[in-house]
Amino acid sequence: MNISAKIFSWDDASVFDTNNWKVEAGDIVIVNFDSGIDSALVQKINVKSQDDKETAHIIRKANSSDLEICERNKEKESAAVKACRDMVKRRNLSMKIVDAHFSFDGGKVTFSFIAEKRVDFRELVKDLSKQFQRSIRLQQIGSRDEAKGKGGFGACGRRLCCMNFSGALQSVTIEDARTQQMGQRGSDRLSGLCDRLRCCLSFESEQYRKELQNFPYDRQAVKWGNKRGIVTDKNIMLRQVTVEFEDKSKKRLSLDDINFDKES
Repeated sequence: MNISAKIFSWDDASVFDTNNWKVEAGDIVIVNFDSGIDSALVQKINVKSQDDKETAHIIRKANSSDLEICERNKEKESAAVKACRDMVKRRNLSMKIVDAHFSFDGGKVTFSFIAEKRVDFRELVKDLSKQFQRSIRLQQIGSRDEAKGKGGFGACGRRLCCMNFSGALQSVTIEDARTQQMGQRGSDRLSGLCDRLRCCLSFESEQYRKELQNFPYDRQAVKWGNKRGIVTDKNIMLRQVTVEFEDKSKKRLSLDDINFDKES
């Protein structure tokens, strides 16, 4: 059986063979990544199929001693973040330090950061290496990743969508909002805690695009019985359009009740 392990570094979730360890979602395990030994959170259990490629395996399920090490590392992270932020400020670097992670084997510290532009942090790495006497890794993340790491609840009252996603987060564009006729609502109502467009805008976007293929385009000429007009509005969910006729009157009609005006 395989497990999908959610790791700190904000990379794609990695898959590990359980190696006959009895683990459940939410368990802490010790695994051997390419970068070294580290702890990981079991995200879900997947039944291994015949098509699955060979994967790395779990070293062990975290025991009490392992959990103590994880806890001590966790306690050092806040101080590490503060120290790194002070160094960033002294060097006047345009970057926001979000979090820090001490690897389980103690050989590496990973700092995650957000930056709008490319940042030359080579001198910062030297400062950090001198301070912590460990291998230093700086990893750039996005504001969505920051929200995913911190957690919280959306306007819907449910847990943030990004917390349920494994790996890289899907991009969301204003076109997704426009397709669902929500582009006019304003950025405040469409933005999540990360100040980016809400992930949920992408969930039904493709379905809306398929439905729109059956609709006339804006201002297209149509006929309703013997009357001619142009399409001024659409309701995709109800499969209706609003038609303005030649006498300037308007009527909401079912998509099935109109015909494209071939004479126009």
